[in-house]
Amino acid sequence: MSWLGKLVYEQRVGWQQRTLLRGPPPAPIERADWAESLRDPTGFYYKCFRGFHAFLPQELRAHRDYFSRNSRGFGEDAFHVMWRLLFEEFKPRTFLEIGVYRGQTLSLAALLQRQFNCEGEVVGVSPFTSAGDTTSQYLSNLDYFEDTLKNFEHFSLPRPILVRAFSTDEAARAFITSRLWNCIYIDGNHDYEVARQDWECCSRHLGAGGVIVLDDSGLTTSYRAPLFATAGHPGPSRLAKEIKSEGRFIELLQVGHNRVFALAG
Repeated sequence: MSWLGKLVYEQRVGWQQRTLLRGPPPAPIERADWAESLRDPTGFYYKCFRGFHAFLPQELRAHRDYFSRNSRGFGEDAFHVMWRLLFEEFKPRTFLEIGVYRGQTLSLAALLQRQFNCEGEVVGVSPFTSAGDTTSQYLSNLDYFEDTLKNFEHFSLPRPILVRAFSTDEAARAFITSRLWNCIYIDGNHDYEVARQDWECCSRHLGAGGVIVLDDSGLTTSYRAPLFATAGHPGPSRLAKEIKSEGRFIELLQVGHNRVFALAG
């Protein structure tokens, strides 16, 4: 994109965000509101985006701001609202993330455990290199492992458990299957075959009452992303559609391209 194209794009994004933030602040989102996210995922996403600026605690907004600066992380403001909703409702003591990058979501999980008095383990499985997939590109001159630890230290969080491996490696699979998890975030390789393997492995080791969040999986829903967001990628979106049709899991919540599943029944 040329500098002029980038400038025009940034102006359009700014206008869209300012438009969404006009008017009275939204009411905090309750558990009973989650069904709305499945009926009207676009409208619910806007509610989460506005909620980030209206009622999210300052500590969490500061966390998002830290990772937004200097390209420390991806994600979207509305996702911080989603994670707070999940931790408030389920209070997971064991949290697993597949695909860590620089630790934004992993450190947010530890921060939310502290806020909701459910401290436990946060575990990240990642190669901690610039290795990507067909949809992602990363910096090649960064020590992602040490950078993640540094970012945890910045927020005075306990050191996480980091498994330096691809999620499909034997060592990673052995660790994932060694326990049951309260909350799992699948955000690793977005190619369908790998995402499916991650789901098969993780979903069999979800504890009772636990949830799995599948990243970048909104393409097969009615969600229409604003300019400053994305609807997902084909691989995880195909997987999410299959998960719903298989019937073993039910969908509880959708915030943008993140979709939340729990065991049926």
